[in-house]
Amino acid sequence: MHKAASCALVLLLAGPAAAVNVPAELPAPVCSALESCRMVGKGRLRWWGFHVYDAALWSRDGRWQPDSPYVLDIVYARRISAAQLAATSIDEMRRMGMKDEVRLARWDAAMRSVFPDVQEGSRLIGVHLPRRGALFHSGTRQLGIIEDPEFARRFFEIWLDARTQTPDLRAALLGSDGPAD
Repeated sequence: MHKAASCALVLLLAGPAAAVNVPAELPAPVCSALESCRMVGKGRLRWWGFHVYDAALWSRDGRWQPDSPYVLDIVYARRISAAQLAATSIDEMRRMGMKDEVRLARWDAAMRSVFPDVQEGSRLIGVHLPRRGALFHSGTRQLGIIEDPEFARRFFEIWLDARTQTPDLRAALLGSDGPAD
């Protein structure tokens, strides 16, 4: 019986290969920032077996280029406060080497003022605007912009950099056309 319970626990933590639940298109106001919208890839984040969110990466031509406009579209599977979203983002930026605590504090405050609390089914969309910053939407509603290109680079690195904590999600988002590391 112990062996069966262990197998069940492993299967729970691994999670089923369920379909990723992201919309098949971006809202028109978001897509207009890219001019044309094609999905690069999509994937699911599970943490300790719990479904946290599904995500999709979009670009103009279906290929991700770090210095071009692109969109990260996240559909949440659980409730998370704006404060927790911001704090987790800051923790990841630190883990990936950002050491400027003054700047991190400014970014934390900016994210807390822009991000909403999310519930199951909430959609948070980030638009990478090269040399400008990051624009955020919740579905079709614009939430705000953080006008700092360094913030945008560090924020989207959380998912797209080779140092991410979620390499399987990164691979799924980048699809087969992602740039080599």
